[in-house]
Amino acid sequence: MDMTDKKTTPCFGTRVLAGLLILSASTVPTSLQAQSVEGTSYYLPKTALRYTIQVEKTTYTAGRLAPYARRYLKQDVEQNSATSYRIIGITTDRLALPDTSKRFQLTTDKKYSIHKVCRASNGQLLAINAEAEPAATPQPTFTPAPKPQPVNPNDFMSEDILNAGNPAKMAELTAREIYDIRESRNQLNRGEADFMPKDGAQLRIMLANLDKQEQALRSLFEGTVTKDTTWTSIDFTPTAEGRSLLFRFSQHYGLTSTDDLGGSPYYIQVEDLHTVAPPTPIAPGEKKEDKNDIGLRVCQPGRIRLTVSDSQQQMLATDEVLAPQFGTTESLSGELFGKKQSTRIVLSPLTGSVKAIESFTQN
Repeated sequence: MDMTDKKTTPCFGTRVLAGLLILSASTVPTSLQAQSVEGTSYYLPKTALRYTIQVEKTTYTAGRLAPYARRYLKQDVEQNSATSYRIIGITTDRLALPDTSKRFQLTTDKKYSIHKVCRASNGQLLAINAEAEPAATPQPTFTPAPKPQPVNPNDFMSEDILNAGNPAKMAELTAREIYDIRESRNQLNRGEADFMPKDGAQLRIMLANLDKQEQALRSLFEGTVTKDTTWTSIDFTPTAEGRSLLFRFSQHYGLTSTDDLGGSPYYIQVEDLHTVAPPTPIAPGEKKEDKNDIGLRVCQPGRIRLTVSDSQQQMLATDEVLAPQFGTTESLSGELFGKKQSTRIVLSPLTGSVKAIESFTQN
């Protein structure tokens, strides 16, 4: 999945209001809470990644006559049943979680024209004076391919094979039957069979039946292989640059717990691309009280790169996403919500940044 963030064009807005927004915004520490006593509390989001790992399980079941494959079919086959796993793909989705370090309180008294505060069920702020929907939770969909019905070799055994007194005799008679099937197929292809088909369609049917019979009998020597695909989702919330253990994987057991050393480690590397300048530190004595601070905060997310790789540095997935926890938090002035002219603000449900803004006149 392409995780790069696309630019969103506001669905409404004015240049004058945008200018007011920029002038009235000031960067504040992410842990700072609004000083208002009365109002509505809310959270800003942080970004998490959901990695869905697709694993193919291959089950090999040894044939009943596997010990005789070399003698009668001149084939070396695996004598023991086994199960193996391999990773065939990783997809990435973004999640928005409430950031408990960014809990604020929005003043909603009569001094400001704030008639509606839209929040998600988890308390995340979505919009002011407008309706908005939270980010949809990704639900990976998987439609398994229909499996062919397994063929029972007993259905193609002659009476002599079924009545064989020991495995060695059964292997000898089964191999003879396989060679007879091959000879019949060759005669049909050369046009030398005693009973030739009337047309091409009938010939194809006869050849397909012979192939099915041979495959079923050969499975007694060669065994059978079945494959299944499983999907497992792992959530990861980046908090700082560096490498972390994401999961462990074993060729023999599939996905294992992170503390199971039987699985090989797979890591996730977080790199801050520093697209947002860090906030300027303000000494406690230099901080001026803003009378229009109503506790309204929005995010200016930073861009990060996440790379999933194995212990040999072989990359499995890489994504660039906007993450509020790697950016800054800005304060929007209460002047945006005057008695005569107020504002509608819609935030991005994934990043907490301003998605759309519109001024409107009070009736």
